[in-house]
Parts: sequence; structure tokens; C-alpha cells
Amino acid sequence: MTRPVDVVVIGGGQAGLAAGYHLRRLGIEFVILDTQAAPGGAWQHTWDSLHLFSPAAYSSLPGRPMPPQPGQTYPDASHVADYLTDYEKRYHLPIQRNTRVGAVRRQGDRLLVEADTGTWAARAVISATGTWSRPFLPAVAGRDIFTGRQLHTVNYRSPTDFAGQRVVVVGAGNSGAQIAADLALAGEAEVTWVTQRPPRYLADDIDGRALFDAATAHRQALNAGRTDTGGVASLGDIVAIPPVRADRDAGLLTAQPMFTRLTATSARWDDGHEAGADAVIWCTGFRPALAHLAPLNLRTPRGHIPTDGTRAVDEPRLHLFGYGDWTGPASATLIGVGRPARDAARQITELLQ
Repeated sequence: MTRPVDVVVIGGGQAGLAAGYHLRRLGIEFVILDTQAAPGGAWQHTWDSLHLFSPAAYSSLPGRPMPPQPGQTYPDASHVADYLTDYEKRYHLPIQRNTRVGAVRRQGDRLLVEADTGTWAARAVISATGTWSRPFLPAVAGRDIFTGRQLHTVNYRSPTDFAGQRVVVVGAGNSGAQIAADLALAGEAEVTWVTQRPPRYLADDIDGRALFDAATAHRQALNAGRTDTGGVASLGDIVAIPPVRADRDAGLLTAQPMFTRLTATSARWDDGHEAGADAVIWCTGFRPALAHLAPLNLRTPRGHIPTDGTRAVDEPRLHLFGYGDWTGPASATLIGVGRPARDAARQITELLQ
């Protein structure tokens, strides 16, 4: 049985909740389909020590300020998950859990959203599936013969899981620096941190609010045809949160250049230098989770769907945000997702009239 509805939102994390808030305010009929069994999106699956880059006051979804976490300047991931849980209850958002969307197809004036719990016929679709479910692993020589443990950022939880082990952490971004710092600070593992290029730390006083402002200014400059400001990338790659800063200043967080290959038991460089390894943690980023949109044939060879704001250029009934700056400045952040969600809801309102 196919169920008609005005809008289907695919994904119940922070982007999906922001979409739901604005759709509710505009009186639009919608449903949110989410693969998770519980609220909180990706925040319920992060490593134990993860904290936000910004204070709670600068980390809120539209309509509901995040309350501060007692004793913490920067809230931890569990506090964020609790906030998202409260958010969806507060606004009575219609979320259908344990629901995986396999495909979105065109059928006349509707988009068919095919899920493992049934099919929805929507007049518009918002895709807000994010990137957490699509970790990227680089094609490094020897990765298939390494006999130790290999895991991605999404699988890391705590330094205690690596007590007494030699761990190679790969990645020059925030996750690589934070996980290397987490392991080094605990002192339970021998840590080798490797990066493709020398780490670029942002100034110590920069947090997520400044990053959001930089991303917004970058997008506004491009939209107005002004000189490219460089955005967040011009500031650096790593936010110097307190644990990272402490390890860096203590000399515990020194990066080596990227190794050339893995052997069965080590990482090896061109000069013959080796670092023994019991585990490799790949902090090498993510790709947008867009497989459900494949039947619409919208993706470019680079994997993105061209958008005008949040709206797909070649399918105006489809909106995307929460994947990165290409779907709105800082749209993959708590503070940044509200604006593209609002814009998408307004455009959908016009479409439905």
C-alpha cells in the first residue's frame, strides 16, 4: 500500500529535526523516516570523549536553545543526543524509526519513497541522511595484507580498547587530531599520528561559532560574485580544543608524514622507516549517503548532486542539506542547519500551492 503525504524527510538526525521544525511551523503534512532505533542521530555513536567545538548557546537547532551541560563549557556527545531527543519530543515530530529508505523514484507528480516498512508518495522530499553511515577508507598499498585491526572514526570509542597496543592514527582533520590526542593523553597505547600534509591548527581562541561565521561569509561572497574568502579552509583544519591543545603543547601530538604502505605488522615509509602497528585508525572522512537517490540519476561523477541552495537543480521536488557547505553554509553543523532547513521549507510551501 502506498501512503500519500506532502513531504517525506529522509533522516532523523539534526538536519531532519530542523526540517521537521520548519515544516511543522508552516503547517505542512510530513513524516520523518529514520534508520535509527533511538533518537540522537550520529551523536549516539561517537567516541566517549567527544565534545562540541562551541558552547551550548552556539550549538542550537531552531526554536529550542540547547541548555548548558553542568560543569562543561563545551557539551559532550551524550548531552547533544539528549538535547536532540528532547527536541523531537517537544515539537511532536512524526518520526518513524527502524525504517530504511532504499530508493526514491519519480512517478508522475509524486516522488515514490520506497522503504523497508512501506512506500510513500510524496509531493516533495528532503534528503537529510548525512555522511556518518558512509566512512571513507583510502586505497593505501598493503591495506589488504595488514593483519592487525583496522577501523574508522565511526568505530572508535575509548583508549581502553587499545591498552598496550601500537596504534597508527591516520588523518589531519579534527577527528584524527582528537583521537590521537585521546589515545596519547590516556598513555595506554603507543601512538603514531600520520597526516598527508602538516597539521594546520586554527588559532586557540576559535570555536564553532567563528567557523560558522566564516562559512557563511564564504557562501555570501560566492553568491554575490565577490572575491572568494576561502571559508573555513582558510583558517586551518584542526580546532584546538583543550585536550588537543594540551597534548600539542606537551609534545605528545607530533604528526609524521603519511606512510607509503602497510605491511602485515607495520606502517612503512619510502626511506625504509617502519612503525609497528597492532591497529590502524582511519580518520579519513566521509562521503554523502545518497544511494537512495540513485534512481533519480542526479549525481555528478564527483558524487554530489548539483543544487541551487538546497534544491536539486534537475529535480525541484528534492531538497538536500546536512551534507556540507555544498548544501548550505555549515549545514552539517547544529548551528548551521537551521537556515537551509528554513529555506527548504519555504520553497516547498511555494511548490505545494
